[in-house]
Amino acid sequence: MKIAVRMDDITPAMDWGKFEQFRALLDEYGIQPLIGVVPDNLDGNLNRGREEAGFWEYVKGLKEAGWVVALHGYQHIYTEKKGGMFPLNDFSEFAGVPYARQREMLGKGKAILESHGIVTDFFMAPAHAYDGNTLRALKDAGFQRVTDGFGKRPYLWKGLTFYPISFRLSESLKKRHGFTTMVVHTNTMGEGDMERYRKIFREQEMISYGEYVEEPPARRTVFGRAGEYLLAAVKRFLVRAL
Repeated sequence: MKIAVRMDDITPAMDWGKFEQFRALLDEYGIQPLIGVVPDNLDGNLNRGREEAGFWEYVKGLKEAGWVVALHGYQHIYTEKKGGMFPLNDFSEFAGVPYARQREMLGKGKAILESHGIVTDFFMAPAHAYDGNTLRALKDAGFQRVTDGFGKRPYLWKGLTFYPISFRLSESLKKRHGFTTMVVHTNTMGEGDMERYRKIFREQEMISYGEYVEEPPARRTVFGRAGEYLLAAVKRFLVRAL
């Protein structure tokens, strides 16, 4: 299986030491990931150190170097107890929020990125939580791609292209065919994680996210979406049971 990398929770005050350590590993193996940038972060849990004054130029440089940038919500504040259409969690910044407010948040977030010279049509929902209003607002705001879902290849749904993440990475590593995304939160990496990732990069068929984007999407049926919803709900239950 071909595996791409996505990195969540990219903010000016993230844990830069861990980020740079993981970036060095990516560079060593020639992997260019997708990064989810929070445009106006108000989530204190994502602040792990001193705010980097040159953050936006840094992100712009990564994009110019081939990294793919996604809008990771707006302020990363969970205001709703909703899991939405992909219920890996039961809290959300977007799912459960009225359409007009979601459209406003997307517009403001996109404007912040663009004010720093960063243009993207990719969306990464905080907590993986989005609903029908989110999809409608995304299209109206000019977004075309979403990093989420389950499956072996990109798929089309409601006028948007979805790029699936791994249901369970240990299982994805055993499969020979298809595509998926491994999700990485460098802020919370613990001891041993770097060596685990190094082993994966050394042994698996890793690809840059730009290659993933080039893969033609399939059409997702209503039944496929229903199965995906159930898998997400099952994974949430399993994670909580551990």
